[in-house]
Amino acid sequence: MAYKYKDRYLKVGKAWQDDDGFKHPYNWSSSWSSDDLTKWGVTVEADVDTSYDDRFYWAKGIERKLADVNVVDDDGKAVIDPTTGKQMVQLGLKSIWVARTKTTANSLMSSSDWYVTRKAETDTAIPSDISTYRTAVRTATKTIEDKINAVSTLAKFIELFDVPVDSDGKPTGNASINDFPDEV
Repeated sequence: MAYKYKDRYLKVGKAWQDDDGFKHPYNWSSSWSSDDLTKWGVTVEADVDTSYDDRFYWAKGIERKLADVNVVDDDGKAVIDPTTGKQMVQLGLKSIWVARTKTTANSLMSSSDWYVTRKAETDTAIPSDISTYRTAVRTATKTIEDKINAVSTLAKFIELFDVPVDSDGKPTGNASINDFPDEV
């Protein structure tokens, strides 16, 4: 059984937001009656072929957008976020993966942040291997972000996730989207 809100499929067990900005809880599918589904504009469809990669597609054959998209209603009018008073924006794959890249970089560098704090507070030198590693993470982050922002088609975006392999099919490195240096 598949649940659909307007033109997008909803994942069972995952919270979602409707076009009016109302956030529905993760347990909506188990706690709603058929009347509730109708009230909130959710339709039920027969099982849907889910043989697609949900990193890149909303459903089979429905691509996620690369660029951010301003949210509009059925009449083409801007949907306003009630908390900010600004038009809602559905983030595209580029924005999502640039943010994930920054989060990964932050995580990789967090274990050595104390060296930077110590340097600022006591002027104790940061070990060169730590400085080199942190520079490599920042460089890798910029390279990954540049590659993400340079793609113009979903096919090119998907290629960023390809892991390079040798003639025997063994990995020879990291996928471009995740090509960070090894930790020190």
